Amino acid sequence: MPKHSMVKILGICGSPRRRSAYTALQAALEAAEKSGEAVQTELVELRGKNIHPCVHCNQCLQKGSDACVVFQDDMTPLYQKFYEADGVILVSPVYEMNITAQTALFMDRFRSAWRKGVQDPEFFVRKVGAGIVVGGTRNGGQEMAVNAINNFFLAQGMTLCTGGNGMYTGAMLWNPGDGSTLMDDPEGMQNAAILGKKIAIMARVMKEADLWNLSN
Repeated sequence: MPKHSMVKILGICGSPRRRSAYTALQAALEAAEKSGEAVQTELVELRGKNIHPCVHCNQCLQKGSDACVVFQDDMTPLYQKFYEADGVILVSPVYEMNITAQTALFMDRFRSAWRKGVQDPEFFVRKVGAGIVVGGTRNGGQEMAVNAINNFFLAQGMTLCTGGNGMYTGAMLWNPGDGSTLMDDPEGMQNAAILGKKIAIMARVMKEADLWNLSN
């Protein structure tokens, strides 16, 4: 059997607390690691990080940078982690039927990523993205929140990984919104694990495939 090159899966938790969304991300990353040989995962939390809102000044584009050149904050090292990853799982609790402010800040700071796609049209095509959301009620805005995450990946030109079999746009979980730590959604946790395994498989396929030359 030929040895595969290392596949890197980056998990980003946009929750301000280490509770249910963090637990769902852990399950997804553990499943990704068990999906096959040579899979490396990393979990990054946005909670407590100082990430300045993007002001859309376009200084990054004018200066030819693939990272923000105006604000040197906790977002700065996250660019490279994102660019080096073959697959990215972005997770958010549902706040007011949408993603958290922490998740939105992270996504908004990717104005500079546009240059990556210009320099190498296949750079983001080879990357796979997946979303996981956890709502405080069973029908509390999960679909809108996961769509926001998916739209972020699509805006970068990435390949979207969905769960299928009833989770058409990503894994959507339910957890009591009363501040408890209980995660009483075994089906949702199973879906998170399925998504984690699938993104690892898709990331390997995309990394090792001979893609067409998009510049032609």
